[in-house]
Amino acid sequence: MRFQTPLVPARLIRRYKRFLADIRLDDGTEVTAHCANPGSMMGLKDPGLRIWVEPNDDPKKKLKYGWRLVEHENGHFTGVDTSVPNRTLRDALLAGGVEALTGYAEVLPEQKYAEKSRIDFLLRDPVRGEAYVEVKSVTLSRTPGLAEFPDSVTARGARHMEDLARMTGEGHRAVVLFLVQRTDAERVSIAADIDPAYARAFDAALAAGVEVLCLSTTITPEEIGLGPALPFQHTS
Repeated sequence: MRFQTPLVPARLIRRYKRFLADIRLDDGTEVTAHCANPGSMMGLKDPGLRIWVEPNDDPKKKLKYGWRLVEHENGHFTGVDTSVPNRTLRDALLAGGVEALTGYAEVLPEQKYAEKSRIDFLLRDPVRGEAYVEVKSVTLSRTPGLAEFPDSVTARGARHMEDLARMTGEGHRAVVLFLVQRTDAERVSIAADIDPAYARAFDAALAAGVEVLCLSTTITPEEIGLGPALPFQHTS
């Protein structure tokens, strides 16, 4: 997925109210940018971080910049926009670019499938049946090489795991797909200390037959693309 507008570098001043960030552009101008990430952004919101933002001239938008990337001192990038995984995956699924999820005739995004939930992607095929794919954006890393989910308590995420387990109980395929928006990640795990309830729901879903798929990403200030699969490290 290429960014619609070339990104420009900036420095983070502060992130606040979940969806706002004060930033300083390279010319010294200070502006407020939209932060498309409702999570805690642990390790990604320290003042002074080098970040990349996307400018826009849309008269309907109050904020003229959107925060897209963090550039780390080691040269690696983290994508902070939680809408990116679904947009990137939709293109890949339609093109048959995710090997573990090929062979389905239809790719249907955002389908209602439970009392209070929508599945990110419903894959359908007259022979293979249905596959329910829930996508999670992973940005947390507290140990070199290890990406973790979640970065904050997520009751909604726990409910999603319960819904996926229900689908396997009805005879369907169900997959939780961790899309890791970090170029320094080598493996993926659950941050059970941050949200024990999610960890329990996750373990129960795996016991019920829900599959785990972890994909890496390639990230530059020009585009974000899918990388190879990453191993899942079960720590419980």
